[in-house]
Order: sequence, then structure tokens, then C-alpha cells
Amino acid sequence: MQETVVPGSEPVVFTQVELDWRPWLAPLDEAELTPRHLAGLVDAARAKSPYFRLLARDPDTLGARTRTDKDIFYNPEAGLPRAERELAAAATSRHNGCIYCASVHARFASHFAQRREDVQRLLDEGVQADLDPRWNAIVDAAVALTNTPHGLAAGHIAQLRRQGLDAQAAADLLHAAAFFNWANRLMLSLGEPRY
Repeated sequence: MQETVVPGSEPVVFTQVELDWRPWLAPLDEAELTPRHLAGLVDAARAKSPYFRLLARDPDTLGARTRTDKDIFYNPEAGLPRAERELAAAATSRHNGCIYCASVHARFASHFAQRREDVQRLLDEGVQADLDPRWNAIVDAAVALTNTPHGLAAGHIAQLRRQGLDAQAAADLLHAAAFFNWANRLMLSLGEPRY
């Protein structure tokens, strides 16, 4: 299906197209950012984003949030491959209905896994899409945790183990899903995606 993209309109389907985001509360202007705000951004390039400029109103919390995000997704030392960390975030975002976050993490999952069609199937069909045994186990665990922490059961961990995830890889998956469960709620309550 060819997606219709009208600049400035709200997306109504999950997509891998790069989206904009429009805040409902006024973000700081770039010119207003102090050294403290910039320190909270961690990465100066984030000053271009209205989302991060909005969060920069509380620079200490933003700094902790950004360092956590970067450690979960950019720490390559061990554990779950980056593609599958992104898959967990995309599945969580798809389940929560966060079109913006799902688009970002679906693109990363597609890029790192080189499995664009499978990632698109997740977006199109939802978290019940049949991807393959390993990816199904990752999506199932991410969604169970997203629903409620008590929804994640020993059976989910056992299934991850059967698919070759060690304790570090399982922890990485759970960090990605838990972080994006929170991040989706924050983003969904502060604004909306736009083409």
C-alpha cells in the first residue's frame, strides 16, 4: 500500500516515514537555551527538536532521560543486538499507539536488521504479526511488560532463553521496552506526530 503523505497532516497509520512532531505546550526557542539547558540535552543537535526543547524546560530530568536512552540503545558492549533493542521499542510503541516513536524505532530496526518487510509487517499487522520465532519472543515479552509489569512471566523469559537470549540480552530487551513504555506516554501526552 502506497502511503499518502501530506506535509503538515497527522499520520493515521503506522509508518517508517520520518515524521515531525508538534508540541501542545510551547518548547523553549533555540535562542533561549542556556548552558544548563544544553547540558540537559546531552547532544547539542537535539536543540533542533521541539520535543527535546520542550523537555529542556526541566534540564536535569532531560539529562537523566537522555543518558538512560543512550545507554540502552547505544551501548554495544554485550547483550541484545541493536536491531533487536530497536525492535522491542518499535513493538512497545506500536502496542501503545505512539505512531511517532514507532516510526523512529521501526526505521532503526529496519536499518540494523536489514529486515524492512518484517518490521513493516509489525507496523501493519500489529504486535501479533508472525515475524520469526526469535523476533516473536522479543515482541511478546516487550508487549507483556508494556501491558503491565506483572504480565511479564517466567514463560516469557524461558521463551527468550530458547531463542538464544542470555540474561544480559533479556535485560537489554526489558530496558528498551520499559523505557519506551514510559517515553510513549510522555510523548503522547505532550503533542502529536505530523508528516
